Amino acid sequence: MLKTIRVIGGGLAGSEAAYRLATRGFPVELWEMRPVRGTEAHKTEGLAELVCSNSFKSLSLTTAPGILKAEMDRLGSLALAAARRAAVPAGEALSVDRDLFSDFVTRALESHPQITIRREEFTELDRLTDSPIIVATGPLTSPALAQALTDISGEKEFYFYDAISPIMARSGIDFTKAFLANRHGKLSRQFESEPTQSSSEEGDYINCPLSKEEYETFVDALLAAERVASKDFERVKHFEGCMPIEEMADRGRDTLRFGPMRPIGIEDPRTGRRPWAVVQLRPENREATMYNLVGFQTKMKYGEQKRVFSLIPGLENAEFLRMGSMHRNSFVDAPRVLSPSLSLKRAPRIYLAGQITGVEGYMESAATGILAAIFLEAELEGRAAPLPPRGTALGALLAHLGNTASPDFQPMGINFGLFDESCFQTTLEKITAAFPKRRKIPKAEKREAIGNAALENLRAYQDKLHSLDEASARMRNSPHPSAKETAYDQSNRYHQ
Repeated sequence: MLKTIRVIGGGLAGSEAAYRLATRGFPVELWEMRPVRGTEAHKTEGLAELVCSNSFKSLSLTTAPGILKAEMDRLGSLALAAARRAAVPAGEALSVDRDLFSDFVTRALESHPQITIRREEFTELDRLTDSPIIVATGPLTSPALAQALTDISGEKEFYFYDAISPIMARSGIDFTKAFLANRHGKLSRQFESEPTQSSSEEGDYINCPLSKEEYETFVDALLAAERVASKDFERVKHFEGCMPIEEMADRGRDTLRFGPMRPIGIEDPRTGRRPWAVVQLRPENREATMYNLVGFQTKMKYGEQKRVFSLIPGLENAEFLRMGSMHRNSFVDAPRVLSPSLSLKRAPRIYLAGQITGVEGYMESAATGILAAIFLEAELEGRAAPLPPRGTALGALLAHLGNTASPDFQPMGINFGLFDESCFQTTLEKITAAFPKRRKIPKAEKREAIGNAALENLRAYQDKLHSLDEASARMRNSPHPSAKETAYDQSNRYHQ
């Protein structure tokens, strides 16, 4: 009889881990403390609720996030199956209606015959180290469980801070000043065979252009705005990718013009010229009635947000549907605490997944949920954890979590800096030969070649997993579901 596996936390990572294990035939208890115990960021009791942005970043294989999603999809990602059903127009990015997304994941898990969902807080970590557990409670781990992890792992500092952008109603935006456009006029990218809803002819993003004078006025107000103070005993640490906009402005007056307010690829139809700066808003739901301020995470007080953001042309009378805020998140010092298979070095039967491991981003968190499930299954089968090749996005992300070179480990999302180019030597030699008269390989071509090579490496990894499946099935004489069946196929079976 197969052991019941406990997965603690019903976010993206926990949902992925529970779903993969369940579809492999393992009984799973998925623990989620909401709504019995809430958090400072969640608003619903749905599983896989997106508390920050509604964007999963680019789908293009010329980007690291695009490569990661393609690899996850081939491993049967539940999150990407849900994203297909909940996608909203967002140029080349994959963005979703967060309510539809969470509802799809929740129904998929609730209806799975191998999954039991327990709506209560889990605090017994220190007494259950002899049973297999995946802890995927980050980034908003409860104090009791955070303390248990601290005691078991030997961690000292166990947190960072994350900020959320405001959401506004489209109806309150002044389109005599704002306009629709995608950067460089790019069309909305479709997610493979499942297209997003058709976008407008102009574009998916609402753009609010600023002149130099308007930009300077905005920056002055931003710098002078009152912020939510941190507690005296807390050393505030932020993700670079989720830095509050006012702290970006602290670094220099032009920082925002080269960051979230960069005007590159945008032309104001009223003037035919590129504005001095631009604020972009991305659709939050499929009906495009709600938009979030892209890159405008903030810890300003609520009244200050209304005052400062109303200085943006087109948003003078905008209706705030959700104010920006900041919340404390948790992560471990992965290189010193975790093994390569994501289990705690001091408690090998406890696996971690999600942002608590020190990855940054929705898809990165979901990816570690898939990997933790693969590794835990291998342990239960009595074999070594099959690590993904270094020449994949999954392998690059895992290598970051094992990087002991830096004494100050910091969370990071997938990016090309994490890829080891020595793993793509043959590919890069071929692409170099294709441009004999160029001193440097064009960036887009180089990255696309790396992306295609990464997917080839992922196929080899899939084949390895499939071979291990067949060997395990022969030993038990009870075949698993095919490793090549996608979560999209599986979820269709549960929802027909």
